[in-house]
Amino acid sequence: MTNIFVGNLSFGATESSIRSLFEAHGAVERASLVTDRDTGRSRGFAFVEMSDSREAEAAINALNGAELDGRALNVNLAKPKTERSGGGGRDGGGRSNRW
Repeated sequence: MTNIFVGNLSFGATESSIRSLFEAHGAVERASLVTDRDTGRSRGFAFVEMSDSREAEAAINALNGAELDGRALNVNLAKPKTERSGGGGRDGGGRSNRW
């Protein structure tokens, strides 16, 4: 499975429009538009999963820099998600609960 990052999307882009764009280059397993968890609005990027690596490579080559809704897309292989480090977050920001 090849996971593809799609950036610089217009806020009007939908999972359906992204899927259609990539299906011209091969079978799309999943298209996921990333949204803000508080507002539900698009964050301007998505991930597309394609099972055939050759089709995925062809889609990346064809669509990187292509225009969708007046914006040049940034399309490349998605980097693996890394663990975030440092303070803050939902664990209390490193504060001790001991008295």
